[in-house]
Amino acid sequence: MISRDDVLGILGTYDKEHLTIGTLGSHSALDIVDGAKDEGFRTVVVCQEGRELPYRMYRRIVDEAIVLEKFSQITKDDVQSALRGKSTIFVPHRAFTTYVPYDEIEGKFLIPLFGNRQILKSEERTASRNQYYLLEKAGIRQPKKFRSPIDIDRLAIVKVQEAKRRIERAFFYATGEKDFWEKAEKRIASGLIRREDLEKAVIEEFVIGTYFNFNYFYSPLRKEVEFMGIDRRLQTNLHDFVALPAKQQLEVDVVLQNIEIGHMGATVRESMLEQVFEIGIKFADVAKREYSPGMIGPFALQGAVNKEQEIVIFDVSPRVPGSPVIGTTSPYTKYSYGKQMSVGRRIAVEVREAAETDSLREVVT
Repeated sequence: MISRDDVLGILGTYDKEHLTIGTLGSHSALDIVDGAKDEGFRTVVVCQEGRELPYRMYRRIVDEAIVLEKFSQITKDDVQSALRGKSTIFVPHRAFTTYVPYDEIEGKFLIPLFGNRQILKSEERTASRNQYYLLEKAGIRQPKKFRSPIDIDRLAIVKVQEAKRRIERAFFYATGEKDFWEKAEKRIASGLIRREDLEKAVIEEFVIGTYFNFNYFYSPLRKEVEFMGIDRRLQTNLHDFVALPAKQQLEVDVVLQNIEIGHMGATVRESMLEQVFEIGIKFADVAKREYSPGMIGPFALQGAVNKEQEIVIFDVSPRVPGSPVIGTTSPYTKYSYGKQMSVGRRIAVEVREAAETDSLREVVT
């Protein structure tokens, strides 16, 4: 297990006036490096062969692309040595934790990570102190969970890992046990999901409301939670299947998968902002108790606002949420900074302030 002293030892060798911001070439890498360039940092993106083209094309913001055969090779000694040689602060996101095993992130990847590397695994629903545990400890409203299909007594959504694309979840809806098994067997037969994964699926109440992803940033330097803004997800093949007339929807026999494919910016009515700030603060507080030193930098609470104007949270992103639209559509960062601020730039601002005040140890693990 990489210790705090290990990370501080690496930091001690860094040139604090010439830091590099690095990340994995997927998910939200362009947002991260664009923000880094705004604050004057050099950037490096670790890419996978066959997926490096965007990082070659955006030369203004990507100073160097390191291309590997597989993303998982980022933990190889020579790659780590190259990153440390550039005084790299590495920013993790969902693709990083998908392609690199947690035991290697926590025990082998000896690069200072912006954020809390221990809390990353809480995103996995099989973890003992997972995101649902944290939401419960924080007293944040969640959808009702069903232990078994036999318990379903209302419209439920089933979240199960896809068979082939292990980074994606297949979703389907069920109104009861019979409906659950009919839809599950159809998906198993088509090869979309595996029976063994279905046994570990999350079954929860489907919350009827307006869907929002609330994006936050916790600053260890300022010791406060900032509200960055809201995005809504575009999903295939749900969007824009629902735009078809009802008659055509009934005639087309397709399995809806709800794969996140894009983002839209959004705002919430101003009277809701009290709740928005409250849940962000509650989550940051519980993270500090359960995963010391707590949240560092960006995180998101994904949920819905129901007709009672109550926020119900059903997913947590304990890292860069991957919502680049925040940088161009959110009015909330302008309220704070007098200008729009992307998540990537807000990370870079924190790193810059930490470097200038000899406080980098506060923002990396």
